[in-house]
Amino acid sequence: MDYGKFKYETALKARESRKNQTQTIVKEIKLRPKIDPHDYGTKKGHVERFLKAGDKVKVTIMFRGREQSRPELGFRLLQRLAGDVEELGFVEAQPKQDGRNMIMVIGPHRKKSETKAHTPAPASSPSRPVPSPRAAAASQEAPEPAETEAPADGAAVPGPA
Repeated sequence: MDYGKFKYETALKARESRKNQTQTIVKEIKLRPKIDPHDYGTKKGHVERFLKAGDKVKVTIMFRGREQSRPELGFRLLQRLAGDVEELGFVEAQPKQDGRNMIMVIGPHRKKSETKAHTPAPASSPSRPVPSPRAAAASQEAPEPAETEAPADGAAVPGPA
């Protein structure tokens, strides 16, 4: 057997198997326990965008100073976020305290490859071509010649000479 042919075939198989793989990307969003409602909405929008793209999201709540004595505030915030993005993803790792931070991981309902397959195609061009303005103007300037018809009573009508 030809060794070059064998190497070529194994390289083709490896390329085909890589084509069907998707890389798992974990995006991270950081929050604070005393977050403003508008800022929360913005962060929630980022999480939704990441989940729609098929990526996992690691949500981190950072506690500072006296906030560390109230971890239930962070837990409630994470539960609220999980409820808000429930239709796009599910909680993979429940919230847990890790030093000064509380961490939760949310995964998408659909895989990344399925998300790419379900994206809508770009709008196509119209089925019939639209005439250019110059061509439209030329068709309006030269009207088609009118045909003369004889009246029903048989009288002759003079036509254009």
